[in-house]
Amino acid sequence: MIMHLLTLATLTMAAMTQAPAGAPSKVGELVAEAQKRQSEGQRTGAIALYRQILAQDPRNAAAHRGIGESLDLEGQFSEARQHLEKAIELSPDEEMNAALSAMGVSYAFEGNAAAAAKYYQRAFDRHVQAGALDSAGGTANAIGRVYLETGDIANAEKWYRAGYDSAMKVASRTPAQTDLAEMRWQHAQARIAARRKQFDVARKHVDAVRVIVERGQLGASQRSNHPHVAGYVAFYQGDADLAIAELSKADQDDPFVLGLLAQAYEQKKDQAKARELYGKIIALPTHSLQMAFARPLAGRRLAAGR
Repeated sequence: MIMHLLTLATLTMAAMTQAPAGAPSKVGELVAEAQKRQSEGQRTGAIALYRQILAQDPRNAAAHRGIGESLDLEGQFSEARQHLEKAIELSPDEEMNAALSAMGVSYAFEGNAAAAAKYYQRAFDRHVQAGALDSAGGTANAIGRVYLETGDIANAEKWYRAGYDSAMKVASRTPAQTDLAEMRWQHAQARIAARRKQFDVARKHVDAVRVIVERGQLGASQRSNHPHVAGYVAFYQGDADLAIAELSKADQDDPFVLGLLAQAYEQKKDQAKARELYGKIIALPTHSLQMAFARPLAGRRLAAGR
């Protein structure tokens, strides 16, 4: 949620700098209002306002990105990508990586790992060229996650390793940065092992995540990573009770966590609770990789009456 708010802030700044001569304030105000509606889940109103902005200023990168993200959440992927491609074409350098990542998310909505990875890798390469190895590591992890959740475990492992290696190359790392890189790598290895049904190996990595979190170098926002990965492993092992117990302690604003939790309730034949969670996913306004995996599942389950 914090990252989403920061994204909206950067979009607003970009919009104000890209407004046509003679009307920068007006266009900037319209973009800010569209983003407000977008962040509140009022997508119909946001999309209408973005269209109004683009009728006045067809080269407004922030509006193209905003409408693309909103259309993705509406399932209108083809039109969304037309706008996201324009956002990539028109974005200033400082907004380019975010625009590329938004397109990666768009393809993840349909499970197209190869296309998503193509855009994420462009962002990864830009981070490496700029010497932003920490950001490169985060982007590599995103590629790994796309591959893992679409079933390509070998490529997932390759990219998670690249993410860890990039993060560990950061000069003068603080203890917290080192712990964060180690935690993310252990977290990824636990999930990879779970998908390979190597549950003894997976639990060792889960324990490693717990040890790192309990060292206290990481902030409060990272503490839920242990129940998240513990619940993930339990879910894939078929232990619905443990999955529910752990995932209920993880970030309840993370649509991916909610999706796993809903599926665990389905394993327990608690359809009412599962539908409640799927409904919560649908209500979330965020355009993120977590949402790209969770929202299509939630939509299918709700449409099927499950």
